Amino acid sequence: MGKATGFLEYERQEAGRIDPLERLKSFREFHRYPDEAGARRQAARCMDCGVPFCQSAMVLNGMVTGCPLHNLIPEWNDGIYRGNEEHALTRLLKTNPFPEFTGRVCPALCEKACLNGELGEAVTIHDNEHYLIEKAFEKGWMKPRIPRRGNARRVAVVGAGPAGLSAADALNQRGHLVTVYEREEEIGGLLMYGIPNMKLDKSVIKRRRELMEAEGIVFVTGADVGKDVPARKLLKEADALILACGAKKPRTLPGADPEKIPGICYAVDYLTAATKALSGKEGISAKGKDVVVLGGGDTGNDCIGTALRQGCRSVTALEVMPKPPQKRLESNPWPEWPKVLKTDYGHEEAIALFGKDPRIFETTVKEYLTDSKGCLKGIVTARAAFREGKQELLEGTEQELPCSLLLIAAGFAGCEDYTPKAFGLELSSRHTVQTEEESCQTGKAGIFAAGDMRRGQSLVVWAMAEGRRAAKEVDRYLLK
Repeated sequence: MGKATGFLEYERQEAGRIDPLERLKSFREFHRYPDEAGARRQAARCMDCGVPFCQSAMVLNGMVTGCPLHNLIPEWNDGIYRGNEEHALTRLLKTNPFPEFTGRVCPALCEKACLNGELGEAVTIHDNEHYLIEKAFEKGWMKPRIPRRGNARRVAVVGAGPAGLSAADALNQRGHLVTVYEREEEIGGLLMYGIPNMKLDKSVIKRRRELMEAEGIVFVTGADVGKDVPARKLLKEADALILACGAKKPRTLPGADPEKIPGICYAVDYLTAATKALSGKEGISAKGKDVVVLGGGDTGNDCIGTALRQGCRSVTALEVMPKPPQKRLESNPWPEWPKVLKTDYGHEEAIALFGKDPRIFETTVKEYLTDSKGCLKGIVTARAAFREGKQELLEGTEQELPCSLLLIAAGFAGCEDYTPKAFGLELSSRHTVQTEEESCQTGKAGIFAAGDMRRGQSLVVWAMAEGRRAAKEVDRYLLK
């Protein structure tokens, strides 16, 4: 696939991002994507490797490497290289319903498994995907696909995040009548409210919604199933249901209660408020504040980038785990997921603005300091170590930091339980909806679960794969 000698002739050249100090001036998207000549050169590097690990989603040493959607990457790279981009698009859309989302926010598990990455630099799969789908919209190739309704059944999908949207898309294309219920005013779930605009412009989600509505999918927003929309209504109206409400229950930390200490906030609430503020609504702002983010990962990085754009006075990120190495260790060989230090866009921006990396590793909060009104004014940190699986704070390592906004980005503790309870469903020990082994089928006939609500907090690409899997099971169930 690609050019037989392309990986020898061309170096990896990423499309890159807008300069950090320039992009900090607004919440506009910072992604670039290559021009046609650049895309063809990079696609030419996709080698005829025989076994494309990039599309495998293998589990190696407890970690997944390769694409969970099993994208036919060598095929559409070949199409880009040969200038046959419309055909390349058909190969991309065969497995990936929303490349405009993954092409922006996916950490590119595919690239970590690329054979070129064993001894050199991986193919720019992520950039190529972004280029191909944006060119498709630009050229008008993305037209509504109106399905036949010969043997239609009614399906209700609860939750319009990536899992719910991908399930709705697949079932609609199979000819079923799909209605998606979403408690927020806009669809997208964490795509809309958990991922900042500079990383995923919200017009991209609205563009996709218009396409899906033209294809016959009905969206009912502002509808909180299990509260203002009774479960019995959906059970009566639909032949099958998919619950894809995500895993938004934040993981709490001892002593860090947002209801008791003003100035402490869960990251997802902060990011949601920041997105809504772009449309004129009041929200939480980091302007002029000393911000501390608890937790690494994508959510913590998004908090850093958002706080910088809001005009924070300082930003510090505390990560309890040790600092990863710059390069792979011998114990972490290709094609395993590389356990190396990742300096993401928010970190780059903080370095450009303040002259230093905002992250402090192996450190956590020992004490929260408040003023006379009970509002947060600072924190006391301490070095952390793990002994026999338990976290210990090292005496004598305490330091005081100014902090008027503390953002908890320590992950999620499962799904909110009121919706599954409304349907009489059981939850697992991980606070996810209990399903049959290796299935999306719950303990109630005709009710399925997908995405983070079933497998726990994960990546957008996994949620999309889950949605497609659930749709396949629902289709089989309906056509028995």
